[in-house]
Amino acid sequence: MTATNTAPAAGVRAPLTLIGTGALAMAAVETLNPRYDLVSETLSRYVHGTAGWLLPAALLAVGAASAVLTVRLGAVARRAPRAALAVWTAGILVAALFPADPPGHWTRPSLSELVHGNAAFLAFAALPTAAVLLRGTLAAGRPALSTALNAFTVASVATTAALAVFLVDVMQGGPSLGLGGVPTLVGLAERLVLAADLGWIALALAAARPRAEQGRNRRA
Repeated sequence: MTATNTAPAAGVRAPLTLIGTGALAMAAVETLNPRYDLVSETLSRYVHGTAGWLLPAALLAVGAASAVLTVRLGAVARRAPRAALAVWTAGILVAALFPADPPGHWTRPSLSELVHGNAAFLAFAALPTAAVLLRGTLAAGRPALSTALNAFTVASVATTAALAVFLVDVMQGGPSLGLGGVPTLVGLAERLVLAADLGWIALALAAARPRAEQGRNRRA
């Protein structure tokens, strides 16, 4: 009984640790760069700041955990949500490898910025899509987590929609959607998206049973 109970826990612990490590690395690079405005500046720009290497390291950790989730859902999820998760995973990993431009370079992006931005955009669009499509599958695996999964799914969809609006505004010559003395809220919107998405991935990892456990249940 001990082996049966501890194996799934061990299989969840490693990717959850990666998610936690990624979140802590993002928080650390944010703390180490107080000169950047977290409301108006996207987190991607921090790669050019103090300890900027923490940002790609964080994205690689999140991408690795997402890859584990994608593989783990292969036996139980349909093709469309698995494909959406794969797009999210690939987008995050590519964004980690191609750094964004320094702050203020919105109108004339470099090739690295274009690759980073497009990969991140695809990833941000794919994750809420996967979350919506996987609601039933994940709830069936862990009914106790269904309420939390639904809450983070709604948060991911809503914050992603807000981020898209602010990004379009900035790239089309804005910003014009600021608040008070802040020219744009694109940085805040991006951070809310990341919080919702990382929370959803953590819950999905807890809800998705490792393949070994799935196999035991089928044989039982």
